[in-house]
Amino acid sequence: MLDKTDARLLAALQKDAQLTSQQLGALLNLSPSQAGRRRQRLEAEGYIEGYRARLNAERLGLKVQAFVQVQMASHEPRQVAAFTRLLDIRPEITSAWILTGEADYLLRVYCESLADLNRLIQEVLLPEPAVARVQSRIVMDQRKADAPLPT
Repeated sequence: MLDKTDARLLAALQKDAQLTSQQLGALLNLSPSQAGRRRQRLEAEGYIEGYRARLNAERLGLKVQAFVQVQMASHEPRQVAAFTRLLDIRPEITSAWILTGEADYLLRVYCESLADLNRLIQEVLLPEPAVARVQSRIVMDQRKADAPLPT
């Protein structure tokens, strides 16, 4: 179980994963060694899965963000496995969710241009035997960035 100090530690790390044990200790009113041990315990228990840098897509030349809904034509295990392997190897597909409802998958993609998005849809996704239909939603603006999880 998480106590209030663990929750505060997790919240602080979600805002800045580079906080040192000394900085965490100061924020949590703990010694640096206590803060470090808590962080290590939360990592070992799987509360913290890893640390990543958040990159600026636009600065990297990725001007188009889109959400792509995929409706499957088949749920045959080999075809689904081939489709999920495709999701894993395509760098422009940054997230994939399996859904209930009409669409089976929701993909978050980043592309350099609309032409690149079109190629991804027309030449990569639609030719997959398991795929029946694809719908895309181009992001015009993002009002809220991926926020930290509530702790």
